[in-house]
This record gives sequence, C-alpha cells and structure tokens, in this order.
Amino acid sequence: MASGAVLWFGEEMSAVPLRNNKAAASAVRSVTVLGATGSIGDSTMDLLRGARDRYRVEALTANSNVQALAGLAREFGARFAAIADPARLSELKDALAGTRIECGAGESAIIEAAARPADWVMAAVSGAAGLKPALAAVDRGATVALANKECLVCAGDFFMERAARAGACILPADSEHNALFQALSSGNREELERVIITASGGPFRTWAPADIEQATLEQALKHPNWSMGQKITIDSASMMNKGLEVIEASYLFALSPDEIDVLVHPQSIVHGMVEFSDRSVVAQLGTPDMRIPIAHCLGWPDRIVGPSVKLDLAKIGQLTFEAPDYGRFPGLRLAYEALRTGNGATTVFNAANEIAVAAFIAGKIRFGAIARLVEATIDDWLRSGNLAPLDSADEAISVDHNARNRAAALLPQIALKAT
Repeated sequence: MASGAVLWFGEEMSAVPLRNNKAAASAVRSVTVLGATGSIGDSTMDLLRGARDRYRVEALTANSNVQALAGLAREFGARFAAIADPARLSELKDALAGTRIECGAGESAIIEAAARPADWVMAAVSGAAGLKPALAAVDRGATVALANKECLVCAGDFFMERAARAGACILPADSEHNALFQALSSGNREELERVIITASGGPFRTWAPADIEQATLEQALKHPNWSMGQKITIDSASMMNKGLEVIEASYLFALSPDEIDVLVHPQSIVHGMVEFSDRSVVAQLGTPDMRIPIAHCLGWPDRIVGPSVKLDLAKIGQLTFEAPDYGRFPGLRLAYEALRTGNGATTVFNAANEIAVAAFIAGKIRFGAIARLVEATIDDWLRSGNLAPLDSADEAISVDHNARNRAAALLPQIALKAT
C-alpha cells in the first residue's frame, strides 16, 4: 500500500475514502480548479468566494474564455493561469499584465496547473482532454474532486489503481456519486447489497417513443430540475448521462454492474441510496444544486457552510419513484452492456455518444438516432476484435480517438435510416 493511501470499506482497494476518518485540516487549504469557467468551475468559485479565509487559489484553467479566466485569476490572486487554446496565450498575457500571475497555454500548461502544489484539485475539464491533467494531480497524491466523467468512463480501472498507488484521495463531485460516497460510510463492504442512483427522467420521462424520436434540440434542453451545460442536458434527456454514471460508480466504488441500480425520481431530491444486508437503506437528500456536492468535497473531511437553499420537504410535499424504461431510453441499457464487456467498451460508448450528441446539435440526426449511433459504433468495434485492457492514458485516448472516427464514419448511414 502506498504511503498515505486511503481505504475503501477498510480494504486496500480504492482511492475513495468511504470511512470519514477525520484528518487534521490545515488552516488554509490551497486549491486548483481545472475548468474554472465552466458550470462546475463556476459553482466551485462561488463557494470559494464565501470562504476566502479557508482557501488560497494556486492555479486556474479554462478552455478558451481568456477574459473570464483572467478575471477569476485576478479576483482570487491565483499564482498560475492556463488556457487550453495555445493561440490565446498572448491574449492571456495581456489580460494579466501588471500582475504577478504566471500563465501558460496548451495541453502542457493545463497539466502544469494540475501538477502544481495545491492540496485540493477540482478536475472539471470536460472530455478526454481532462484525463492527463487529472492524472497529474493524482500522481502527486493530491485530493482530487472528480467532476470529469471521462477519467473513469475511458480509463476507470487504470485511473483508480494509479490513484491508490500514489496515495491520492478521490472525492466524487457529481451529485449522485457524492450521495453514494456519503451513504456508503454507513456500512462495510461485506454488508453492501446494492447502490441506487436516481435519475430525474429528464424532459421526456413521460413521452411516447415516437415523440422522443422526433424531439427537437430546444425540447431536449428544457431540463425540469437542473441548470447544466448543453451536452450534459441532452445526455440527461436521453438518459445516456445516467448510463455514464453507472459506469463511473462501478469504477469509483469497485462495484459489479449487478450491484448498481437506477431509479427514476422526478423531484431530484434523493440523489443516491445504499442498501445494506440488514435491509436498511441510507439516502442522501438535497435541493438540486451542484454547490452541495462540491461543498462536501471542498470541506471534506469537515463540512463548510454552503449558500444553497435549505431543503423543505413539507413544501415539496411528496417524493415519487419509478423504474427506468430501457425500451424508451436504450442508452441506459447500452451503458450496462459496455460495462459488462469491459476492455475499452465504455470508452467507445462515451466517444460515440459525444459524436452523436454533436451531430444532433448540428441537426444531422434525430434525437432518437443518438442511441442507434452509439450501439452501431460499439457493435462495429466489437466485430473488429479490439477487446484489450487499457493500461495507460495514451491507450485510453487512442481508443477514444478511434471510436470517434468510427462513429463519424457510421453517422451518414444512421442519419439515412432515420429519414
């Protein structure tokens, strides 16, 4: 066991610390936010504003929004700022002129930001581009609040094993996984029966299959509960996002697919539940506000005062639950199948979905064709005999790249079938 490694249910299996063993926290914790100008980054920075006496910002990164990044770097006195687009370096330098803030651009600069000596890192760079920066933080044994799905969906086994070896602490920042993280500490591994991830059901929860097939972009973006980015909102509408969360939960907590259930919960108040052998079910509840799970990660192993609205169950009145419909939302079925297949199948699932969603946004395919393109890409990949474990970030990125090319090549025939 690597020095400083944490335990999973009392066993040396994972970098997720499910037992809330209190550790002495420093008076001021240094933090880095990778993806500071995105929706998760924005929530994180909002929390930091409310606790300036507890946190110091080491580094901030953004994809291309130079002015927003520079504004945050100035506001929080960051020591380093990095923009992913290398062509924007001179613009960033100009925006930070007159400060002592170091800056950089391109992939190497984002990785440098993650490698700098911050106690706590928010990994919120979206897409496969977030894998190497997150690993840079993991490799130095940092506490990493993980909001990047690709780290686990594309390279779950490899990522978690590397975190455990380095003694890194992985804290789930997604609302569902953070809920499981909190509930799992109520028992031991041998007492676990299953975990339950809740899903709002999205805007098409009660729609007929023919209507879902023809859904427009505007309709897909009208999530009933959450305010999120465009891609994740569409994934919620197709329930692909819930499939990705099933995959993440499997890798985060070393669970088999049969130990993970999904339950549709339209109110989005119960975010996750854990059932134990005595049939006790422990749940985490909260208003649908991403600042709640982020605040839990930011304060862990303590809790901080958060700005979110207090939960008023009497005002809500009722909480309802229903089984997911795998026929109307095949993306969830495909996620389970990819997880059971393993050996890169989940990487292909994610890559094909990203191509499919981009095609839907561009008006190239119908909403219902998103799942068909994902399934066709996975089938094509399996027929090619590409089953092999992924042992490095480069291997995961290579499979991701190849899967995107396959999905793009299959796109015209999927679009044609839908006409």
